[in-house]
Amino acid sequence: MPRYEYKLVPAPEKATKHKGLKGAANFAATLEDILNALGAEGWHYLRADTLPQEERSGLTSKTTTYRNLLVFQRELPKEAPTPAPVPPEEVEEEDASLANLFADPEEIVENDDKPKA
Repeated sequence: MPRYEYKLVPAPEKATKHKGLKGAANFAATLEDILNALGAEGWHYLRADTLPQEERSGLTSKTTTYRNLLVFQRELPKEAPTPAPVPPEEVEEEDASLANLFADPEEIVENDDKPKA
């Protein structure tokens, strides 16, 4: 199943100047610039949303402002599958010897050829 990441960009409130365009055409060209720039980075446009944001107004009051956001999505790269854990019965004896690393040091018997004093 594919996994996705999302990017939300504030929709422009004012159009940038485009030579020879006025009004709605100028605003559409501004949106087109945003969509093309993010599309070049691999983002797919999904939708525009209007969401409320509560803001402080003065010292004690609050007002609600509505923000317009452009929602983009792109697929995350596929990761290598995580290997399934091996049941303890199937672990080889050599691997089981690693358990000594975590054993109580007093229980481990060392095989030194050094004479003891």
